[in-house]
Amino acid sequence: MESLYLLIPLSVILVFVALWIFFKAMDSGQFDDLDGPAMRILQDDDSVRPDAEQSVTDTKK
Repeated sequence: MESLYLLIPLSVILVFVALWIFFKAMDSGQFDDLDGPAMRILQDDDSVRPDAEQSVTDTKK
């Protein structure tokens, strides 16, 4: 029974800390764009960068 006097306030403090961290992340814009990175990885990028093309021709010599 005496352990409840310690565990209940600690659990309430832990809940408030977790809520504070969550709302701080919400205010900083952490969850603003959830679909953008998921869609960006699916886009096909066939363009070749000039520096990558040059390094390929340098290795063939």
